[in-house]
Amino acid sequence: MNRLESKQSIAKVGILKVLPKNSTVFGYQLLLDLYDCAPGACDDIDLCYKFLDEIVGYLGMEKQAPPYIFRSDEVKFPDKAGLSGWAPLIESSIVIHTLTPKDFISIDIYCCKEFDLLKAKQFTQNFFLPQRMDEQFLHRGKDYYK
Repeated sequence: MNRLESKQSIAKVGILKVLPKNSTVFGYQLLLDLYDCAPGACDDIDLCYKFLDEIVGYLGMEKQAPPYIFRSDEVKFPDKAGLSGWAPLIESSIVIHTLTPKDFISIDIYCCKEFDLLKAKQFTQNFFLPQRMDEQFLHRGKDYYK
């Protein structure tokens, strides 16, 4: 998929450009499911580390520590072969899980401050070039400030 097709794919996903103001919400969580990612992306530990390392600054967040990334035991868990990674943030975390056998990636971006959803989705789309990307968005801790 080229970048133009990538942008068209993003346009098909329901886009909320910037999160709504809501003073009673503690945090915001964007869940992305990426299907049929670029060949080799799900097993590329350097690519996934780079994603976790770079998206933090791109979204205006701050790391508590460098990302951590691990490879699943392909022999013990053949249907779960892939990578799991985590970028600890001052504001919360960004998590990635890949499943190599299905070229599938799930990403959770959880932050206690507002962030630009469109930027997060475009950055992710350009990194992994999925054929399809589904999303869910949650307000976390709705009664935290009551």
